[in-house]
Amino acid sequence: MFATAVIVFREVIEAALIVAIVLGASRGIAGRGRWVSAGIGLGLLGAGLVALFADIITSAFAGNGQALLNAGVLLAAVCMLAWHNIWMSSHGRELAAEVKQVGHDVQSGNKPLAALMIITLVAVMREGSEVVLFLWALGTAGSAASMVLGGLIGAAAGAAVGVLMYRGLLKIPMRYFFSVTGWLVLLIAAGLAAQAAAFLNQAGWLPTLGSSLWDSSHLLDQGSIPGKMLHTLIGYTARPSGIQLLFYVVTLGTILGLMRWVGRRHTAARAA
Repeated sequence: MFATAVIVFREVIEAALIVAIVLGASRGIAGRGRWVSAGIGLGLLGAGLVALFADIITSAFAGNGQALLNAGVLLAAVCMLAWHNIWMSSHGRELAAEVKQVGHDVQSGNKPLAALMIITLVAVMREGSEVVLFLWALGTAGSAASMVLGGLIGAAAGAAVGVLMYRGLLKIPMRYFFSVTGWLVLLIAAGLAAQAAAFLNQAGWLPTLGSSLWDSSHLLDQGSIPGKMLHTLIGYTARPSGIQLLFYVVTLGTILGLMRWVGRRHTAARAA
């Protein structure tokens, strides 16, 4: 539930940030609310279509095919989480500046009001589609009830923070906020990679590299509530195989290394 809430909260925050900037930059323009609302509605519709097709594809697989599908979705989620963290580490500020510029262009008459709808649609659909994919991946190891509850909590909290951002009441620098949630997403990505390795091993596509490197069940049972929470959040496994540990460490190190490398390159380019 906690991992679901974190992912939904972060995605809703990012979509809400775009919407808040668009509304702030276009303040005073007649009809802006209708265009922005249309963008939000169409974005949610697009994310719903993604969820529909994901469910249809899932129902077509069985046996090892189901394990391979689970692994594929998990790895796709890892790639999207990695790309997201890497991209945000270098382009977060530029994104906000570009959105503000669109609002100013609409206000000055250089761009039509439809630009407000398009930029809102893209933001909401992108974040909504990522939520669908991530929750589908997490659903392979969690209960539907806890995921729904976590999703509702994350969505409500994200929407509330979005309102506060628009009203100018949130004083916490966004770079610190995204840094903290970025670390949480990084751990979730590594955990998803380890789960994908387990599915690929189950399907016979990967070796085990050791069936049980250690057994920490006596310290924290994976079936307990804290164990389930840590399994979903950071991929905790009481008896991990070697291939799971390898995928976890490589994913964690690769994403973190790319984030720092891209961030340094971007900082150097701006300084030059």
